[in-house]
Amino acid sequence: MKYQWRDGNQVNLLINGEEFYPRVFECIRAARREVLIETFIIFDDKVGQELQQVLIEAASRGVRVELTADGYGTADLTPEFVAAMTSAGVHVHIFDPAPRWLGMRTNLFRRLHRKVVVIDGERAFIGGINYSADHLGDFGPMAKQDYAVEVVGPIVADIHASSLRIMRPALEEPSQVRPVARPAGDARMLLSVRDNTEHRRDIEQQYLQAIRAANYRLIIANAYFFPGYRLLREMRNAARRGVRVTLILQGQPDMPWARGFSRMLYNYLLRDGVEIFEYCQRPLHGKVALIDREWSTVGSSNLDPLSLALNLEANLVIRDARFNQQLYQHLNGLADEHCKRIDLEKAVRGYWWRAPLIFLCFHFTRLFPAIAGKFPAHSPRLKSLRPHLEENSQAFCDQGKTS
Repeated sequence: MKYQWRDGNQVNLLINGEEFYPRVFECIRAARREVLIETFIIFDDKVGQELQQVLIEAASRGVRVELTADGYGTADLTPEFVAAMTSAGVHVHIFDPAPRWLGMRTNLFRRLHRKVVVIDGERAFIGGINYSADHLGDFGPMAKQDYAVEVVGPIVADIHASSLRIMRPALEEPSQVRPVARPAGDARMLLSVRDNTEHRRDIEQQYLQAIRAANYRLIIANAYFFPGYRLLREMRNAARRGVRVTLILQGQPDMPWARGFSRMLYNYLLRDGVEIFEYCQRPLHGKVALIDREWSTVGSSNLDPLSLALNLEANLVIRDARFNQQLYQHLNGLADEHCKRIDLEKAVRGYWWRAPLIFLCFHFTRLFPAIAGKFPAHSPRLKSLRPHLEENSQAFCDQGKTS
């Protein structure tokens, strides 16, 4: 399926779990016919429990609810938690379930990393926010900084079709919902996905095309920043021709190795004028970017080898001056108030011993898509969990997923 640009959409930026969860749960409570959800992680905490409750309520009033979670990211969800939903009529599917080997998860690659919600074919949400309390500010200093968008308009039909395509192997019957295609605003949008069949490089290509066309400003805020050589070269070239290129990366990482890998690239980018800021208030989990005064993207895809070459991802590319300016003001505020700026002098300290490692990393990132192609691109499997605790418990035990 080839996705097209869609005119006439409305978009609303949602920052962190404090804005995302109340809005999503409110819309699920108002659903009349169908709720489709894809997510990487669900935790059995206050956020996961509220999601569980609103889905049970929706299914109990006759709404078709299809929930697909990744078998790696949601590996420790308890059978009891799932059974409460399936018994109420929620259809729960596990993407690519796999047994553990010596206690280790074996389905690390080709994960369902998308975060998508579609309600009644009329409204959709896309972003990087999972269903876990660590996306809320009251979680403490390790609460994640993240983003999503709510959209209405013709783009919802593409998102709806994309979600059904992911879930199709597990669906008991086709969807009876026909998405509403009438215009709702002025934003032009494109659904950009990454999969292991028809859309292997779509998200990367959207970034490359936009960066090459940039003539004023480029801001990327990305949690796990270790892109391939093509993207690095285009960022550097943009800075050389006078574009103000700003990267907002992790300064208080939830995974320290992520910052370590990113810092290997600092010298290469800084010496050609790229500005780098490390966000230090919370762990950065966002995957957003803007270019000039119109182009923006929000979604689930990091700029790292897993997202660009292996995972199933979904981003929205948005052409809308109002949204671009709103995102710019927010990101510019983060850089000014909550980030430390990395200068070239600091980046080159110890460069003599890091240079060979950086050289190897550069060539690894350049060749990684070809290397990843050697991994078996198996057909994704979805396992639907049944509405009986005993069967769900056995299913989780078979996958090594009991808590």
